[in-house]
Amino acid sequence: MEVKRVAILGAGNGGITATADLKNRGKEVALYELPQFGDTIAKLKANGKITVEEDAGTFSVIPDLLTTDIEEAIQNAQVILVTVPAFAIEDFARVLAPVVHEDQVIIIHCAGSMGACRFLQIAKEMGIKKQYKIGELNTLAYGTRAFPEQGRVELSLRVKELFFAAFPAKDTEELLAAARQIYDCIQPAKNVWHTFLTNGNPEAHCACILNAGRIEYSKGEFWYYKEGVTSHTINIMRAVDSERMALGQAMGFELETGRKARVKRGYLRDEPDTPYEELFNTSPVFSRIKGPLSVDSRYLVEDISNGLAMFASLGKAIGVPTPISAAIVTLGGCLLQQDFYATGLTLEKLGFANLDAKGLSDAVS
Repeated sequence: MEVKRVAILGAGNGGITATADLKNRGKEVALYELPQFGDTIAKLKANGKITVEEDAGTFSVIPDLLTTDIEEAIQNAQVILVTVPAFAIEDFARVLAPVVHEDQVIIIHCAGSMGACRFLQIAKEMGIKKQYKIGELNTLAYGTRAFPEQGRVELSLRVKELFFAAFPAKDTEELLAAARQIYDCIQPAKNVWHTFLTNGNPEAHCACILNAGRIEYSKGEFWYYKEGVTSHTINIMRAVDSERMALGQAMGFELETGRKARVKRGYLRDEPDTPYEELFNTSPVFSRIKGPLSVDSRYLVEDISNGLAMFASLGKAIGVPTPISAAIVTLGGCLLQQDFYATGLTLEKLGFANLDAKGLSDAVS
């Protein structure tokens, strides 16, 4: 399959950036947003173009299509890149599942959160019986911030290594050929458990819970990676990272440490003797990112509900202790007055209840 046209679903930071990047690299690109968030599309249309600013220079593009009509968006697209926050996967699945054609490749493009499984769960609930070609990446391909009202993107990083798995995993080789025409840095993962466990956001953002007072007091003037990652809060991050790696080992994966992975992807400098927290504080990528602006931001809500809650659920099923992840789920729930075990991602919600490590692997193979 030659990928000439790409439909990008989700007009947030990642979606706007991907639209400009892929158009600049010669693809025909349509950008779609849900009708209830159509003001973003209107702002982009008013500007007429998207300008990307990065260290290598500045470029501007005119997207082929900006729309809130899903059928118009995916028409003639070989690949559909679902570039949305993890919490929005179900919303986009309900819109896309009924209209996508079986020969179109769907790539869930966000922080790994079992998105392909969740998409198919929604399709099943809707009574749709299609043979979807679907897979997911482990993380967003960019370090970026978009400003639709200005038609402008600040692009601080093109991620140097991405992992991809199809669901089921037997389709990975076939779909990889299409995925690599979008991002040539993609490596095959063993399955979607592998992509999920190489998502570093639950570890990176968990220490926000220790900065809750500062976040509220700052009223929007908080820089987490420069202020909130310290020689002590890094201990929490390392503990969560150790639990993630233990989960991976029990599932049959030899995962890299968060530090090594961030160096390879381009987020941190390769300086083995520099303290981990200092690498975050001075990162050419992270140090440019302001926020979170509120305690109930994605830094906590998304990464507890779609990350740490699943760490705890998975650990319980396969016999891997996750006391720190579970503690953050509990404390975060108290802080935000939410029951993340009820609202978050669990094995039961994926239809994988009562399975051991082998059963869970077989279920996605």
